[in-house]
Amino acid sequence: MKRISLVLLLPVIVFLSSCAPAAEGNTGGQVDYEETKKMVVDILKTDDGKKALQEVMSDDAMKEKLVMDQKVVQDTISTTLTSEQATEFWKKTFNDTEFAKGVAKSMRTENEALLKDLMNDPEYRAMMIEVFKEPEMQKEMADALKSKEYREHLQSVITETLDSPLYKAKMQELLLKAAEEAQAKQEEKPKEEGS
Repeated sequence: MKRISLVLLLPVIVFLSSCAPAAEGNTGGQVDYEETKKMVVDILKTDDGKKALQEVMSDDAMKEKLVMDQKVVQDTISTTLTSEQATEFWKKTFNDTEFAKGVAKSMRTENEALLKDLMNDPEYRAMMIEVFKEPEMQKEMADALKSKEYREHLQSVITETLDSPLYKAKMQELLLKAAEEAQAKQEEKPKEEGS
């Protein structure tokens, strides 16, 4: 009860202090803003003031008023993510191999799961088989595999694969492992020669 009265008392104190006669140093009876601000801050810093604020913030009606409008949140996020600054941020962030590797791994598992689900779907498999059985499709695929465009595409795919964070990480692991094995073999040679 004491806390609630403090919350109700706070606006009254602010009102009364704004109506109080001006200090001798002030001109024209204006409210000393700094003094009022200091008084309100001091009241809020007390244990009773903190408890009163906590009660107000835990009130369900107050929580409902504080919850942001979903449309506002959506607009803010889309504006933030599509801005030039956000684009630059994501470019820099994805240059970090560890971050890119983590994102690629999380997306890879989802994509693999989707493809596996589709491959287990009899209707999808039958559709794919029918498409590949068509003579026209087979001729187009053979022509496409022989074309210059396909070779350029294959080259770009290989380049993308080599630039992939997952591939880079795997290559680093393999190179480190090979270097460790080579070092272990070199350390074993002097032992064999000595014996």
